[in-house]
Amino acid sequence: MSNPPASFDRVHDLLIIGGGINGAGIARDAAGRGLSVAVIEAGDLGGATSSASTKLIHGGLRYLEFYAFGLVRKALAEREVLLDIAPHISWPQSFVLPHSPEQRPEWMLRAGLFLYDNLARRKVVPGSERIDLRQDRAGGALAPQWTRGFRYWDGWIDDARLVIANLQDCRDRGGLILPRTRAVRAEHDGSVWTVTLGDGRTLRAARIINAAGPWAESVARSVLGRNDAPALRLVQGSHIVTRRVHLGRDAFMFQQPDGRIIFVIPYERDFSLIGTTERDIDAPEAAHITEDETDYLLNAANRYLARPLTREDVVHRFSGVRPLILEAGKGDRETTRDYKLVEHTGVPAMTVVGGKITTYRVLAEDVMKRIAPTSRPWTATAPLPGGTVDRLSGETGQDAFKRWLTNLTAAEGNYDPKLIKRLAMTVGTATEPMLANGLGANIGGMFEAELDHYVRNEWATTADDVLWRRTKMGLHIGNSGKAAVAAWFGESAPPPVEDLPVTHRFATPGL
Repeated sequence: MSNPPASFDRVHDLLIIGGGINGAGIARDAAGRGLSVAVIEAGDLGGATSSASTKLIHGGLRYLEFYAFGLVRKALAEREVLLDIAPHISWPQSFVLPHSPEQRPEWMLRAGLFLYDNLARRKVVPGSERIDLRQDRAGGALAPQWTRGFRYWDGWIDDARLVIANLQDCRDRGGLILPRTRAVRAEHDGSVWTVTLGDGRTLRAARIINAAGPWAESVARSVLGRNDAPALRLVQGSHIVTRRVHLGRDAFMFQQPDGRIIFVIPYERDFSLIGTTERDIDAPEAAHITEDETDYLLNAANRYLARPLTREDVVHRFSGVRPLILEAGKGDRETTRDYKLVEHTGVPAMTVVGGKITTYRVLAEDVMKRIAPTSRPWTATAPLPGGTVDRLSGETGQDAFKRWLTNLTAAEGNYDPKLIKRLAMTVGTATEPMLANGLGANIGGMFEAELDHYVRNEWATTADDVLWRRTKMGLHIGNSGKAAVAAWFGESAPPPVEDLPVTHRFATPGL
């Protein structure tokens, strides 16, 4: 769906630089309050920081050690909100935390989990419990010395699809979305900003929000001409995807001797996602997973697993940048994952720094309190595109979506239920008309109708956009399937994913 050319002729109320989760969330919220919005993103939407995270919506259990109760409470409340408004791309996720006497003492874990259960209201997510790993199914994947542990709950979400859903809603409310469009220069004449784009066109706006993630400080200086944005600490986080190590649906949270926490999460049905590391880098472009990081993640998992992983079990790797606020004297784990809104002196412009995917919607509301204080918040109860299904009285978004999917599967008996579930948990309710109209030719394991949907409705322009962000089918369809999708886009066969430009390998802030 293209934007009308007339959108370039108006003075927008708000121009957002950055099409990651923070920019997308602000854009959706602003458009729903009646503001005219334009979003420009130098690469693919969600193609950098916001498409390569650990895919968690969580309060941050480990932040309780640093007494960050406000941040944890805010994130736990948002966990319930996101599970409710995005039920097609999220679900409650259980975590098993094995316990060892030489690590954090059991009383500390019990106290921390009690706080975690009760800092915010829970409706969808269950509470924690102590478990015997010798009897619990999850323990079957662990080495025999791990006999005791805890099970607690957080949430999982498809980060890249969350970006797309927010921007779809913004577009449907009249917003102008311009991926692969770079902001070169912004000039303010005392009343209006004129922003020159990389293709020579210009956009005008009353106010600018700089939500460029790891590039926010650079954009503030080089595009907006401001020197008052806070310095960022760029921390590389890396993940590996391996053969599936889980026996059930539980994820694992593994404590390490160095005090770090590693998550091992069931991923894309057939795999496990392991992450993350933390390593300071000088520039976003320098992000690249190292062999030492790969070894660290394998060793961290193998301390616990009954069947150790090897390099041959690694099927995919990615690395990225968390743009944290620079705090002198604080180490990796102590540095805040909260966000900061910086209003630039003398001009109607703001830079957003820090933050985490779980609290992106609250961040957007805080921005709107600053720039449109008389407008009313609305996004906490409005389902995102794809997740809008009829609800019975008292029904949660998660339950309503499961019921909708069950009914759709029964009504479409000519299709494989696994295919219906895959599509529904990707594009949500857009699956229904897609199936009704026919999926078309099989393109390497994907279907012509879904590829067309990603191009027409989700701004996809390359095979990589589809294989690794709109979906994760790049993990499933093999080299011949990826080549077929590339050919559909008029490309040659894509290179191995680790050879892609670094802008395709960034991790989400604050995980």
